[in-house]
Amino acid sequence: MSDTPDMFNTASDAGQESGELAWRPLADRMRPRTLDEIAGQSHLLGENKPLRQAIESGKLHSMIFWGPPGTGKTTLARMIARYCDAEFLSISAVLSGVKEIRAAIAHAQEVQQQQNRPSILFVDEVHRFNKSQQDAFLPYVENGTVTFIGATTENPSFELNNALLSRARVYVLKALDSDDILQVIQRALSDPQRGLAQLQLEIAPELLQRLAEAADGDARRALNLLEIATELAEEEEGRARITEQTLAEVLGSGLRRFDKQGEAFYDQISALHKSVRGSDPDAALYWFVRMIDGGCDPLYIARRVVRMASEDIGNADPRALTIALHAWDVQDRLGSPEGELTIAQAVIYMACAPKSNAVYTAFNQARADVQQAGSDEVPIHLRNAPTRLMKELGYGKAYRYAHDEPEAYAAGETYFPESFGERRYYYPVDRGLEIKIAEKLAHLRDLDKKARGSE
Repeated sequence: MSDTPDMFNTASDAGQESGELAWRPLADRMRPRTLDEIAGQSHLLGENKPLRQAIESGKLHSMIFWGPPGTGKTTLARMIARYCDAEFLSISAVLSGVKEIRAAIAHAQEVQQQQNRPSILFVDEVHRFNKSQQDAFLPYVENGTVTFIGATTENPSFELNNALLSRARVYVLKALDSDDILQVIQRALSDPQRGLAQLQLEIAPELLQRLAEAADGDARRALNLLEIATELAEEEEGRARITEQTLAEVLGSGLRRFDKQGEAFYDQISALHKSVRGSDPDAALYWFVRMIDGGCDPLYIARRVVRMASEDIGNADPRALTIALHAWDVQDRLGSPEGELTIAQAVIYMACAPKSNAVYTAFNQARADVQQAGSDEVPIHLRNAPTRLMKELGYGKAYRYAHDEPEAYAAGETYFPESFGERRYYYPVDRGLEIKIAEKLAHLRDLDKKARGSE
């Protein structure tokens, strides 16, 4: 067999002795070697779970690993290759194209012919491949040349071709909780071959907890932070000690996990919107701060807050829209932090305001009718007549000027196209100002019934 091309990373955990490990980052050295060493993911790798059973039995199938950074997608793919005695070929969609895909396939075919071994083709950040690049895998997945494993931080439903999705099973990896991260950190501190046990590091339990929480569900980030803290640790009598000051310097003002325009982005704006709709000002404020803390543009949130004002509050409290627009204007004029405070004020106000989706519902129903109906003509009595010809044709004839009518209402008048008939879209709710609006509309409809009954 020819040498493995440089573009592929086929290294297994075998042969990774201490001499090889010295130059490698701690996060890479501490990659789990068994399924039991993988932190978290018990919903996939617990006893009798289908994925664990498939791995331990050596039954390969194509799959997509979807989850946030640092949850073990690459590690799990490598482990599957080792359990199944398969050649592990790895390419990154960030750095590779169709040329690299073809080279990987050629290598897999060579392994198949010369060694009669299966190959796993692992594609990191697979969502970054375009449609033609994703299509390039399909024939070789179909004929068994490779077992395809893709890793993505983005929702596969939106980012991957249906043809590729139909040939692979999607497994969702979850962000690790602080207990999982603590387990990863403690293993690194106690491992004498791959980890930091030889340094006899001293670090208080509360600092370990703070480090685990700062990693924000990302095991790789936790180990990277630990490694930096170790390099900055104070030396005392041959022992290294990570102090509170050292850890504070390492953590700095690190932002929480927030992938702009990615899955976390849309999940969090959804949580904010639903907290406002659910009248929970505290949760709404929490999600607003989470997004700001993660680097979201406050103007984006301001625009969404305006949407919430119309969609979920509407005429139950029209002031909500005014407040939302003022908050947007302040953010645009003054920037942060003044603008963020006004957006927070708007968010809290709307969470506490009476709720109505009557305008939103009415708008959608009217739009559906317009899209389904033909181009009905405007009734002749509603048409404008700025010229003599239009007047001679009857434009505006018999139009009743509402201000000249009792209560400024032309009882019995119709405003829909004649062929369309009367419709009702807007149903005010019994909350806020819409209580009064509903009473007024009911009164006007009574006037219509009386007027039409007398015709």
